[in-house]
Amino acid sequence: MLAGKVPVGSAVPPRNTAPSGKGSKVLVVNAGSSSIKFKIFTAETLLPGAAGLFDRIGDPANCVLKASVPDDGGKPKKFEKKIPAKDHLTAMQDIMSFIDENVSSTFASEVCAVGHRIVHGLDMSQPKLLTPDVIRCIQDASMFAPLHNPPHLQGIYASQKVFGPDVPQVAVFDTAFHQTMPPESYVYGLPYDMYEKHKIRRYGFHGTSHKYLVDQAAAMLGKKVSETNVITCHLGNGSSVAAVRGGQCVDTSMGMTPLEGLLMGTRCGDIDPAVVLHIQNQLGLSASETDTLLNKKSGLLGLTGSNDLRTVIEGAGKGEPRSQLGLDMFVRRVRKYIGAYMAMLDGQVDAVVFSAGIGENSALVRGLICDRMQALGIAVDKDANAAAVGGKQADISGPGARIRALVIPTDEELSIAQQTLQVVRGAALAA
Repeated sequence: MLAGKVPVGSAVPPRNTAPSGKGSKVLVVNAGSSSIKFKIFTAETLLPGAAGLFDRIGDPANCVLKASVPDDGGKPKKFEKKIPAKDHLTAMQDIMSFIDENVSSTFASEVCAVGHRIVHGLDMSQPKLLTPDVIRCIQDASMFAPLHNPPHLQGIYASQKVFGPDVPQVAVFDTAFHQTMPPESYVYGLPYDMYEKHKIRRYGFHGTSHKYLVDQAAAMLGKKVSETNVITCHLGNGSSVAAVRGGQCVDTSMGMTPLEGLLMGTRCGDIDPAVVLHIQNQLGLSASETDTLLNKKSGLLGLTGSNDLRTVIEGAGKGEPRSQLGLDMFVRRVRKYIGAYMAMLDGQVDAVVFSAGIGENSALVRGLICDRMQALGIAVDKDANAAAVGGKQADISGPGARIRALVIPTDEELSIAQQTLQVVRGAALAA
């Protein structure tokens, strides 16, 4: 049995798949190793409600619940309270108690569905109702996401325990959007049985975000999603780029794990695989130590001493050579992928989309990425770019640009809520 597995028999299968007549809320859950993020949406309108983070689960002395609850005027009221929680089940029960006291005393009966963010779903191509088979898939994928999937399972079991079998629960996979990639994009140049027998292939990540960006870009462009060709750039502490033709992903920068691709906050991104062997041989590092080096001590942090690009930009402005190198490498890698994906899309690109912490808020980085790409049809309006910060959706394209440059704030929780409702309503219609 894989580490972190919970016996499939302990799952609570949904007794019915249709939202009850009284159910009017969707709860989105993202369970980490020592945390649970949650957000409530109204099912009919998808308007957001209370949201929060239960952090440091398992550390009773420091365990804290931070939450935001809109008041009658829509303004958020902040809460922060230390609550000792020994495990995910206790934390989920405490979250429900908080909601009962500060949002609605009948919340449990108002929930029509729960949507869970799942980092790795192997070859699952759609969100799925949580059944024993889906639970087994999440368990099997733990070999590729050992830090993420086991805690997701703990969140699932806690949620099932709290809500019981009458509330349908849905798994929304970060990998699902990328399952439309053709084999030439996802198969590695290894012996074929590595893929066939061991499932070693490109999976891609941030799929929930990329899907949301494609849908929003299509709306901004006034096109059907099925007619939209875009390059989506999710740029944050973890970063990835996706090539999308006709609304479907045809390639993405992350691989079997989130380590591949762009230079990131603490991840190295693309390197010669022989570097790993060399490091292990020369430094005597174990597989675990090498994994930590590549995933947690590399990227901008390893190059500059900071994983925060804002700090790196500040250092570059002061003339610090390594900060400038880190900034240049980050920008160069994104430009490289955009150029490659333009070729993959035969030059038929409607827009390049920027999102996530860096993509939404750094006009400097967006400008540097798009600089000198006029020959490819990309140009940025300086004033529009400078104004597009702080969560604003904007078209920052310059005059005469053939390819639009768009800034779209991502909303993964909303996307999970949307997909959860689609699954539950689809199951209800099929029943």
